[in-house]
Order: sequence, then structure tokens, then C-alpha cells
Amino acid sequence: QVQLVESGGGVVQAGGSLRLSCAASERSFTPLAMAWFRQAPGKEIESVAAISWMGSNTYFADSVKGRFTISRDNDKKMVVLQMNSAKPEDTAIYYCATSQSTIDATGSSRAYDYWGQGIQVTVSS
Repeated sequence: QVQLVESGGGVVQAGGSLRLSCAASERSFTPLAMAWFRQAPGKEIESVAAISWMGSNTYFADSVKGRFTISRDNDKKMVVLQMNSAKPEDTAIYYCATSQSTIDATGSSRAYDYWGQGIQVTVSS
């Protein structure tokens, strides 16, 4: 069983930056892709960003393009979401996920096999 642990959440002022990290507990585990999703109160889970492990292809939701970046560390089995120019609408629980079924960066939740417990991000105005 692979466990994903998110860190770096908290409260940030609108326009500020926040850095979320996600690490896999199993060091021998090699994902094909890792991604971030989020869920705001009363809304369904939505994709945020994703990155393929070998080709470093990326995907970004339209709502975060130009503001968020995603990066990976193959050796550490870690993915980082850099949130810049944060907006109040970015407030949500953010989930890290990893896929063993796709080599592309995708925002489809069905492609991901393991999920973290989620971490709260609050953007104040």
C-alpha cells in the first residue's frame, strides 16, 4: 500500500504564495504521473495540475494557468505545487494523487490509483 502525505497547507493572503508538497511513503514505488486535485465546500473534486514522471509533461486547469506551477523529484518520489497569486476561490482541501496507469499528465481523477488524505488551503481576502 502506497501512502501519500501532503504538507505545506495553511492560510495565505490573497495575492500571496503557498507551496504544497506530496511525498510517497514507499521509496521503491515509481509512479507514472502525479497530480493535485481540490475540493471546495459544496463542490465536486476538480483537477488542479498534473505532471508525468518521465517526460515532465504538465497539465493545468484553466483556473490556475499562469499562477500555479508543478514540479517533481523522481528520486524522492515527491511532487510540489507552487501556488502563486492566490485567490480566495483557491480555498479548498487539496489532494495529492499518483497514477500507475498513464504516462501522460492528465486531470482525470479516474487515472489515479492512490490518494492522500488532503490538506486545507485557505486564501484570505
